[in-house]
Amino acid sequence: MRTAKTLALALALVLAPLAAHAQVMIIGIDEKVAFDKTGKQVRRPPGKDVVAIVDISNPEAPKIVGNLPLMNSVFGPPTNLAITPDQKLAIVANSMDWQKDGDDWKPVPDNKLYVIDLTTSPPAQIATVEVGKQPSGLSINKAGNLALIANRADNSISVLSISGKDVKLIDTVAMGEQVAHAVFTPDGKRALVAKFPGHKIAVLDIDGQKVTYNKYDMAVGLWPYNVDVTPDGSIALTADNGFGGGSDGNVDTVSVIDLEATPPRVIDRVVVGDAPEGFAISPTGKLAAAVLLKGSNQAWSSWFYNRNGSVVILKIDGKKVTKLEEVEVRGLPEGAVWSADGKYLFVGNYTDSDVSILKVDETKKGIRVINTGKSLKLPGQPASMRGRNQ
Repeated sequence: MRTAKTLALALALVLAPLAAHAQVMIIGIDEKVAFDKTGKQVRRPPGKDVVAIVDISNPEAPKIVGNLPLMNSVFGPPTNLAITPDQKLAIVANSMDWQKDGDDWKPVPDNKLYVIDLTTSPPAQIATVEVGKQPSGLSINKAGNLALIANRADNSISVLSISGKDVKLIDTVAMGEQVAHAVFTPDGKRALVAKFPGHKIAVLDIDGQKVTYNKYDMAVGLWPYNVDVTPDGSIALTADNGFGGGSDGNVDTVSVIDLEATPPRVIDRVVVGDAPEGFAISPTGKLAAAVLLKGSNQAWSSWFYNRNGSVVILKIDGKKVTKLEEVEVRGLPEGAVWSADGKYLFVGNYTDSDVSILKVDETKKGIRVINTGKSLKLPGQPASMRGRNQ
């Protein structure tokens, strides 16, 4: 017979904070926007969006451990959310609000950032912070005490401090044009910002909580939407979304930036395919994943329409980046998340409302990434995804 002490211990283990024992990713789900056979947006009433918290400790059998009824948006790069390095907090930006427009609905820029406590069971929203208009791609530094958010409609970067569970807006940095995503270098002393219509990456200097834009930009490929930095901080890679910022059937690139050069500069471009949007470098620094739309949200009659998108795997060898292979996933893939050990890759498929699970197969003959055929069914369409290591 169990003692009261044993029962108390068992209960404590069941109710232990998620962050203490699990590896987590968060997924922003947008149920307001769909696409018909002509590629036209179908806009539905709001009220069914969700931010899902997923335990990926068992990578081939991930589990949804929380669903929060928070609005999210497919309009913008799939990096509008992030998890602190200690997995105690998540922050989620809602890029667009939803307004009635006659018999239809229309998106308008929002300014909300949701703060989620991952230590409670279940995870819970604990605060809402007002930032710039249309907050989009964002990142948290490795120290877990500073966050940057690209405000697309404000042409600015919001700077936020993180202290325990307290998240505050402390500064706004003007960028002069529309920005899509901001990411820190591993040492936290710089950040890179994707200047979407200007086809450039801007460099921010960081000293403590002071963030400064000294007007240094680098020309990359067309319409950079996403940017990431290798764990050693030696290079950055950008997902150049292509002409007009979307799928058009033409090949697009990933730009390679040498961050050890003075000043940093673009040293190469790698052709990957049509419309890389989601992008993430593995925590091992050996691989990167560029998620291709490939016309999967276009008219079915389009010559470049594909039912499914794909993921291009890039091999990173020092500062040399090469295309390794392309792996098919499902409809309109958006976000990409690597497991903490870099052995698995999760890709969110918007029109199929699920997550494809890919596995890294490393042997003496080399590295391959394979689609396991396994997936995680979601309560809606995944517009964005992030893990702890991103």
